Amino acid sequence: MRRLDRYVGGTVLLSILLVLAIIVGLDALTVFIDESQKISESYTFLDVSFFVLLTLPGRIYEYVPFAALIGCLIGLGQLSSSSEIVVMRSAGVSIARLVWIVMQPTLLVAGSGFLIGEYVAPHTEQIAQSQRAIALSRGDEIPGSRGAWNREGDTYMSFNAVEAGGVVHGINLLQFDDKRQLQSALRAERAVFQGGFWTMEKVVETRFASWGTTQSKHTILRWDTGITPELLTMVAVAPEYLRIVDLYRYSRYLYQQGLDSDDYRLALWRKILQPLAIAGLVLVAISFIFGPLRDGTMGFRIFSGVLVGIVFRTLQDLLGPASLVFGFSPVYAALLPILICLVAGALMLRRAR
Repeated sequence: MRRLDRYVGGTVLLSILLVLAIIVGLDALTVFIDESQKISESYTFLDVSFFVLLTLPGRIYEYVPFAALIGCLIGLGQLSSSSEIVVMRSAGVSIARLVWIVMQPTLLVAGSGFLIGEYVAPHTEQIAQSQRAIALSRGDEIPGSRGAWNREGDTYMSFNAVEAGGVVHGINLLQFDDKRQLQSALRAERAVFQGGFWTMEKVVETRFASWGTTQSKHTILRWDTGITPELLTMVAVAPEYLRIVDLYRYSRYLYQQGLDSDDYRLALWRKILQPLAIAGLVLVAISFIFGPLRDGTMGFRIFSGVLVGIVFRTLQDLLGPASLVFGFSPVYAALLPILICLVAGALMLRRAR
């Protein structure tokens, strides 16, 4: 029986890894072509290559569920086309046993993807985005045209690029009063965190009053704020690439500031539930092989897998904004597509018996 586990599990695992490599490779190639159009004296071919390389862990994490679905269809489809599954069933191997055999390599891939998304992708993504933003923002004179925005009280701020270690480039601070009237605008070329406060360099500050404006320049200016390098890193990186603990902390920070934190809460629950989502998609794939796709061609199986993946992702993309608009908890938006997959897969497997 162990030999059977290794054979079926190895076939499925190899198919998943092959599909993952193809999908990630195609996506990376597309991004490379798109980024190549931005090549300039400051953003070179080497910068583009470095950016694509550093974003690979994030792409692997993103496409693991999709690869698990299609890879399972291909691996089990090969066994079904050669009648090996029929032989296994005739030898007394139950469907429940085969489901568990297939789930083992799937859980291995899901666990590996989770570790990449939690411990590798957040760091490489932050480095990639910061280096790209620095290269693209050289000579950029439009405040806030690149980078990220944040708010602290009545101060709105933008940053062109955020580096690890507490270095920020292209800072713009807009201070408003209680009546939403602009009081001051500050622009600094760079800021360095000094352990409790920031030191801004090459600062231009403009103050607005009813009788006119005044402008002052500073070589160095102290900036006292509750914004830390860790919080700025979370602003610079998309929520889906942040660690679970960072998503939790930043969502709490936004809540304390009176800001909407649902985007980060949604990303938090999606990340926590991703292994369960992979299991649900794989259960659907298994039910297809024992059900409607038992005698289907390889091309039709791949097409079915792509279609299910698109429907699953579309449902996620619809429920996410819906939770923000209608005010229901993001956990329901993250959990509902998974429950649909699990229930649908279980029902189809039951009929296959």
